[in-house]
Amino acid sequence: MPIYMYEVVEEDGSGGEQFEVVQLMSETPLLEHPESGKPVRRVFMPPHIGGGKWSDRAMVNNMADDNKLDRLGFTKYVKSGDGKYEKEVGKGPDIISSD
Repeated sequence: MPIYMYEVVEEDGSGGEQFEVVQLMSETPLLEHPESGKPVRRVFMPPHIGGGKWSDRAMVNNMADDNKLDRLGFTKYVKSGDGKYEKEVGKGPDIISSD
């Protein structure tokens, strides 16, 4: 079931307190706050889409795969000390230093 966001409509027409309600898509939208009885309106929020090849989890998995990074032409450096990075995979200098 989807979760809908509602907000209380203040007397001047501005938005007030926001709250979430789990409702069936076939249910009519609320017109009043379930507890206070104040008028409310539904707030449209962007859908949350989890997963896919650009999700945070997928990116972490791809960056952890050294063979894949090398095959795609990337170079991966890992911090080894104060201002020093050592090459793990790819082309380029073996060490990058801030010196």
